[in-house]
Amino acid sequence: MKNKVIFLSCFILMYVTSFSQSISSSPYSLYGLGSVYDADYGSIPSIGSSGIALPSDTFINNLNPASLGYLPQNHFMFEVGGKFIGTTFQSSSKTENRNNFQFSHIAFAFAVSKKSAFGIGLRPYSSAAFKISELKLPVANSSEYYILNAEGSGGLNNFDVSYGYRISKKLSVGVTGTVLFGNTTDQRSYTISNSITTIDKKTNYSGVRADLGVQYKIDSTFTIASTFKMPSQVKASKVQSVATISSSNESTIESDAASDTDDYYLPLEIGFGISKRFKNNLNMTLDYEKSLWSDTNQSELYGNFVNQDRFALGFTFKRNKNLRSYWDSVQYGAGVNYNTGYLEVDGKRVNNAAISLGISLPIDNTYSTLNISYSYGQKGKIGDGLIKENYHKLSLNLSLDGIWFVKRKIE
Repeated sequence: MKNKVIFLSCFILMYVTSFSQSISSSPYSLYGLGSVYDADYGSIPSIGSSGIALPSDTFINNLNPASLGYLPQNHFMFEVGGKFIGTTFQSSSKTENRNNFQFSHIAFAFAVSKKSAFGIGLRPYSSAAFKISELKLPVANSSEYYILNAEGSGGLNNFDVSYGYRISKKLSVGVTGTVLFGNTTDQRSYTISNSITTIDKKTNYSGVRADLGVQYKIDSTFTIASTFKMPSQVKASKVQSVATISSSNESTIESDAASDTDDYYLPLEIGFGISKRFKNNLNMTLDYEKSLWSDTNQSELYGNFVNQDRFALGFTFKRNKNLRSYWDSVQYGAGVNYNTGYLEVDGKRVNNAAISLGISLPIDNTYSTLNISYSYGQKGKIGDGLIKENYHKLSLNLSLDGIWFVKRKIE
């Protein structure tokens, strides 16, 4: 069984990550830096993306750096993940289907003492991949309309270094330093009367951010935790070309002109989580996060940034009755997730709700596992200028755990 699991996991992840150039496509990625990417590690996708209060004892928990304080000594953890997402986009007049293979993340973590560990990870932070055709929009303070055609791609990457330290048997703290970098391309044309204005723009972004985390064990079955993602400024610069075309002539206003543009601001984000283990090896995780987007004082031409609330609830179950039975060591997960969204388009929220199921298959009687999860979700709605997204997501995370600097006792 273990050889089959290893072969299957490596084959699937190599296949999925080979399509890493193909990122998520969504009309809502038109806004800001694009759609924020949910790159969850280990079994977190199967439990509704909850887990702020979970320790990094069997997998790398990227939701809270304080979790690294519980990484076992002499253990080295490595993880790679990929996703397949099938999405149906629905408007009041049209339906369209799209499929995407995506690279999710690559990360590793290692203990430096009995009470502390480092973690390093690389993953997408956001993706901008959209195409809008013949969208009719009103001209402000006028009875006229103009036609918008837009197409964009790109996004930001997230490289982070985390450190967790267990102060006592009950209390652990952690910190993460993050570097954000990447670019987006945006091609738009505006048609009004007999005139067309085209704008081709490439924007480069760079910034840093700090995250803090804490976990406290009330007892051996109950843990509470909190995270704080500090507000941050992402600097931006652009290279842009603008031209106008009318029935009488064609003129270039600027060509590959480099200039600074409005910087992007990430908000203060506060998270709270609990983890409670019941009898029969049932564990519950419950998270709440608040993102103060309104305090960034940002807005878009077609929408506004508003405060976001996210709720996540998950359950895992493992039999663990017979240590010699493979299936008794398999972990099963289920969860739900709801967030109000941070975009408000024409006064309407772009919210998101999802349910998930998953399974963690152990490899070679160690902490190494292949985590497989399925999620179904809905984003936005039909009407009121919004588009509804129905998506099916298959996540595959391969978590490998090795032991180093330990002498073999039996040859």
